[in-house]
Amino acid sequence: MHNYKELFVWKRAIKLCSLIYKLTADFPNEERFGLISQMRRASVSVPSNIAEGGGRRTDKEFVHFLGIAHGSICELETQLYVSVELEFTDFDKIDFVTNEITEIQKMLYALILKFDAKSN
Repeated sequence: MHNYKELFVWKRAIKLCSLIYKLTADFPNEERFGLISQMRRASVSVPSNIAEGGGRRTDKEFVHFLGIAHGSICELETQLYVSVELEFTDFDKIDFVTNEITEIQKMLYALILKFDAKSN
Protein backbone atom coordinates (compact mmCIF):
# COMPACT_ATOMS: atom_id res chain seq x y z
CA MET A 1 0.00 0.00 0.00
CA HIS A 2 1.10 3.54 -0.71
CA ASN A 3 0.31 6.58 1.39
CA TYR A 4 -1.35 8.61 -1.35
CA LYS A 5 -2.08 11.51 1.02
CA GLU A 6 1.65 12.22 1.18
CA LEU A 7 1.98 12.36 -2.61
CA PHE A 8 2.39 15.90 -3.93
CA VAL A 9 0.64 14.88 -7.15
CA TRP A 10 -2.47 13.84 -5.19
CA LYS A 11 -2.49 17.18 -3.33
CA ARG A 12 -2.17 19.13 -6.58
CA ALA A 13 -4.91 17.04 -8.19
CA ILE A 14 -7.22 17.92 -5.28
CA LYS A 15 -6.53 21.63 -5.87
CA LEU A 16 -7.14 21.14 -9.59
CA CYS A 17 -10.65 19.90 -8.79
CA SER A 18 -11.35 23.14 -6.97
CA LEU A 19 -10.10 25.16 -9.95
CA ILE A 20 -12.34 23.21 -12.32
CA TYR A 21 -15.42 23.61 -10.12
CA LYS A 22 -14.82 27.36 -9.93
CA LEU A 23 -14.15 27.69 -13.67
CA THR A 24 -17.23 25.72 -14.69
CA ALA A 25 -19.48 27.69 -12.34
CA ASP A 26 -19.41 30.44 -14.99
CA PHE A 27 -20.43 28.12 -17.84
CA PRO A 28 -23.96 28.32 -19.29
CA ASN A 29 -26.56 26.71 -17.06
CA GLU A 30 -27.75 24.43 -19.87
CA GLU A 31 -24.32 22.74 -19.76
CA ARG A 32 -24.70 21.52 -16.18
CA PHE A 33 -25.55 17.99 -17.40
CA GLY A 34 -23.12 18.19 -20.32
CA LEU A 35 -19.65 19.66 -20.35
CA ILE A 36 -19.77 20.93 -16.74
CA SER A 37 -20.60 17.47 -15.45
CA GLN A 38 -17.98 15.81 -17.68
CA MET A 39 -15.23 18.20 -16.62
CA ARG A 40 -16.03 17.92 -12.94
CA ARG A 41 -16.14 14.12 -13.07
CA ALA A 42 -12.84 13.98 -14.96
CA SER A 43 -11.18 16.32 -12.46
CA VAL A 44 -12.42 14.29 -9.48
CA SER A 45 -11.29 11.09 -11.20
CA VAL A 46 -7.64 12.13 -11.09
CA PRO A 47 -7.07 12.24 -7.30
CA SER A 48 -9.65 9.48 -6.80
CA ASN A 49 -7.72 7.04 -8.98
CA ILE A 50 -4.43 8.01 -7.35
CA ALA A 51 -6.05 7.22 -3.99
CA GLU A 52 -7.63 3.98 -5.20
CA GLY A 53 -4.31 2.80 -6.61
CA GLY A 54 -2.58 3.80 -3.39
CA GLY A 55 -4.95 1.57 -1.48
CA ARG A 56 -4.12 -1.49 -3.56
CA ARG A 57 -1.61 -4.11 -2.53
CA THR A 58 0.93 -4.11 -5.33
CA ASP A 59 2.95 -1.63 -7.35
CA LYS A 60 1.44 -3.13 -10.50
CA GLU A 61 -2.07 -2.27 -9.29
CA PHE A 62 -0.90 1.21 -8.28
CA VAL A 63 0.53 1.79 -11.77
CA HIS A 64 -2.77 0.67 -13.32
CA PHE A 65 -4.72 3.33 -11.41
CA LEU A 66 -2.07 5.98 -12.05
CA GLY A 67 -2.62 5.24 -15.73
CA ILE A 68 -6.35 5.77 -15.33
CA ALA A 69 -5.67 9.07 -13.52
CA HIS A 70 -3.39 10.10 -16.40
CA GLY A 71 -6.13 9.27 -18.89
CA SER A 72 -8.64 11.34 -16.93
CA ILE A 73 -6.39 14.38 -16.84
CA CYS A 74 -5.85 14.14 -20.60
CA GLU A 75 -9.62 13.96 -21.00
CA LEU A 76 -10.00 17.05 -18.82
CA GLU A 77 -7.43 18.96 -20.84
CA THR A 78 -9.34 18.17 -24.03
CA GLN A 79 -12.60 19.32 -22.44
CA LEU A 80 -10.96 22.63 -21.50
CA TYR A 81 -10.06 23.24 -25.13
CA VAL A 82 -13.59 22.29 -26.20
CA SER A 83 -14.96 24.82 -23.71
CA VAL A 84 -12.78 27.52 -25.28
CA GLU A 85 -13.91 26.51 -28.77
CA LEU A 86 -17.54 26.77 -27.62
CA GLU A 87 -16.73 30.18 -26.09
CA PHE A 88 -17.72 29.16 -22.56
CA THR A 89 -14.34 30.46 -21.42
CA ASP A 90 -11.16 31.80 -23.00
CA PHE A 91 -7.47 30.98 -23.05
CA ASP A 92 -6.66 33.64 -20.46
CA LYS A 93 -8.97 31.94 -17.94
CA ILE A 94 -7.65 28.44 -18.57
CA ASP A 95 -3.95 29.26 -18.86
CA PHE A 96 -3.17 28.56 -15.20
CA VAL A 97 -5.33 25.42 -15.25
CA THR A 98 -3.64 24.00 -18.35
CA ASN A 99 -0.23 24.68 -16.80
CA GLU A 100 -1.33 22.78 -13.69
CA ILE A 101 -2.56 19.93 -15.85
CA THR A 102 0.78 19.73 -17.65
CA GLU A 103 2.65 19.57 -14.34
CA ILE A 104 0.33 16.89 -12.95
CA GLN A 105 0.67 14.88 -16.17
CA LYS A 106 4.46 14.97 -15.81
CA MET A 107 4.25 13.93 -12.16
CA LEU A 108 1.90 11.04 -12.94
CA TYR A 109 4.11 9.86 -15.78
CA ALA A 110 7.18 9.96 -13.54
CA LEU A 111 5.39 7.93 -10.86
CA ILE A 112 4.21 5.43 -13.45
CA LEU A 113 7.78 4.95 -14.67
CA LYS A 114 9.12 4.63 -11.13
CA PHE A 115 6.61 2.07 -9.89
CA ASP A 116 6.36 0.24 -13.20
CA ALA A 117 10.11 -0.38 -13.09
CA LYS A 118 9.80 -1.65 -9.50
CA SER A 119 6.98 -4.05 -10.36
CA ASN A 120 8.83 -5.71 -13.27
